[in-house]
Amino acid sequence: MSLDPQTKFVLDQLAAAGAPPMETLSPEMARQAFVLPQGALEEVGKVENRTIPGPATDIPVRVYYPKELKTENPALVFYHGGGWVIGNLDTHDDICRALTNYANCVTISVDYRLAPEHKFPAAVEDSYAAVQYVYDHAEDFQVDRNRIAVGGDSAGGNLAAVVTNLAKDKNSPSICFQLLIYPSTNVGGEPTSSMVENAQGYFLEKGTMEWFRNCYLNGEEDKQNPLVSPMLYEDFQGLPPALVITAEYDPLRDEGEAYAKKLAEAGVKVETIRYHGTIHGFVSMSAVIAQGKVALEKAGEALRNAFEK
Repeated sequence: MSLDPQTKFVLDQLAAAGAPPMETLSPEMARQAFVLPQGALEEVGKVENRTIPGPATDIPVRVYYPKELKTENPALVFYHGGGWVIGNLDTHDDICRALTNYANCVTISVDYRLAPEHKFPAAVEDSYAAVQYVYDHAEDFQVDRNRIAVGGDSAGGNLAAVVTNLAKDKNSPSICFQLLIYPSTNVGGEPTSSMVENAQGYFLEKGTMEWFRNCYLNGEEDKQNPLVSPMLYEDFQGLPPALVITAEYDPLRDEGEAYAKKLAEAGVKVETIRYHGTIHGFVSMSAVIAQGKVALEKAGEALRNAFEK
């Protein structure tokens, strides 16, 4: 396959802009520079910015309510991507609005603590605490605690996968589905074919990934922790059903698909979709890459099906 025309146009535009590699910037500068093309934001029922108690400090969350709001609604707790270093509630506002509408659910977007100011396991602790809080206070969010899903993209997909394993280990909260969009699943593993083939020139590059890891981790030993690399969990039986979305020209493609395979081998119902001709981050660029919108629609359909069951 080759790059689809819209993806190629985006890459050409990024190259023409001549922005310095993210790993050459300070974390704060990188956060300011992390701007992806967003179209007109979709209208939802209403949006609320709130804080919930966290393990170290209050966690900001943004709650999106569907237009057809009921007393008890299904919910998606969403974790944004950005290598555990960048990204926030605003960078993924468009994704959360779209998923709220496509899945007809309440979406709670979590502004977990970022590295390097807050290294591992801060993001994991906040992510787990957020979904547990939503479960424990379902009425406050007009949520049905029996229909709570988790999801995220990239590092957020990593956190969603980790949270489902933690919830299983702790026997709480009950999670009905996991939406993993080009997730990082094997931080300490040997380089995969996609990691080698797509190391440069396809938006997410080797140098940036190494910088993200160095910011996030305390040391090499963290790479072998399943809370960093969920691929290292030994038992996947009993985890909730999953949709795993990958992109052909993404360094993380193979580890996302390998994680889906391990889930399936453990008897977990999982659907894996590779979007050909496109790159890491394409869902965030749905305003200019049509496949991003297709993927969001598919994610909404998968969530609706899970909530109905």
